[in-house]
Amino acid sequence: MYKSVIRPILFQFKPEQAHQLTVGLLRLAMKIPLVRQLFKQRFTVNNAHLSRQLFGLTFRNPVGLAAGFDKDAKLVDEMDALGFGFIEIGTLTPRPQNGNPKPRLFRLPADHSLINRMGFNNEGVEKAVQRLAKRKSTILVGGNIGKNKTTPNESATRDYEICFDALYPVVDYFTVNVSSPNTPDLRQLQEKKPLYELLYRLKKKNEEKSQPKPILLKIAPDLSNTQLDDIIEICLTVPVSGIIATNTTISRENLQTDSATVKEIGAGGLSGDAITKRATEVIRYIHTKTEGKLPIIGVGGISSPQDALEKLEAGASLIQVYSGYIYEGPRLVKDINQAILSKTAAKSKKSVM
Repeated sequence: MYKSVIRPILFQFKPEQAHQLTVGLLRLAMKIPLVRQLFKQRFTVNNAHLSRQLFGLTFRNPVGLAAGFDKDAKLVDEMDALGFGFIEIGTLTPRPQNGNPKPRLFRLPADHSLINRMGFNNEGVEKAVQRLAKRKSTILVGGNIGKNKTTPNESATRDYEICFDALYPVVDYFTVNVSSPNTPDLRQLQEKKPLYELLYRLKKKNEEKSQPKPILLKIAPDLSNTQLDDIIEICLTVPVSGIIATNTTISRENLQTDSATVKEIGAGGLSGDAITKRATEVIRYIHTKTEGKLPIIGVGGISSPQDALEKLEAGASLIQVYSGYIYEGPRLVKDINQAILSKTAAKSKKSVM
């Protein structure tokens, strides 16, 4: 029904309008207890074999909602009813900011992909904290944190620390976002020296807390192997709890969408099926290089159960969806979880034989 009826209607609207419409309707519908229960029954797979233990947390299943969909923590309770194992909010910044000028979100239907240059548009970390403090669901929530656009890189660490302190009481883990291509010079923080200093400062702040929480690093898919090696070294030295691979790409290679349309869209991060292969390559490289010592959350171009299984087989312990969810709809999470269960059952049967 989603792909045959709902998606064609939503795709009549501009992408950002369609998202706002979806958010509004979802929040309205979920206020009705019967509707919430029906959604849970339809989209949730309850099975102990889906549970995952990672960096001291218990995930009820390995499929999460990637950052960007629920920037301001407005949908945590609603998305809890749609079968996810965890939700990542943000990217959040210390101060509210409008983000980049519109239009800033574009569909590439021929590539099952999106291009965005949102620019960390959010209402500020304090608003998100207030909402999270009132949430009713117990689903695990990650806080994706960044810096304000007007904050120079030499002062960026302070922005991350502000967000860390504010979110600490209301999230289960943190994601340090230094890999968005839509905030000027942000990706320079992925370089060895500034990245080490940022992660080290956050680690020290975390150690001051009564119960330190996992800190993960989200990286770009556009890094060379040499750059990946530097990041791996830092992540193992600091250490961080894990890596999220990957963010969106600035590459425009191998797109089916005609080049004139792509050129007209302009700058922004590309997500969806167009980065499926590269994201998986990065996951496999990190997993192989670290011999599995650094947990990975795989994200990028997951629009089918097979895409999800490939990420897990490449070395990811958990996965996240976003663009694929836009194209495939809420059934995607259930289908992935059922595929994981089928794969687990097949492996168990084979080992017994």
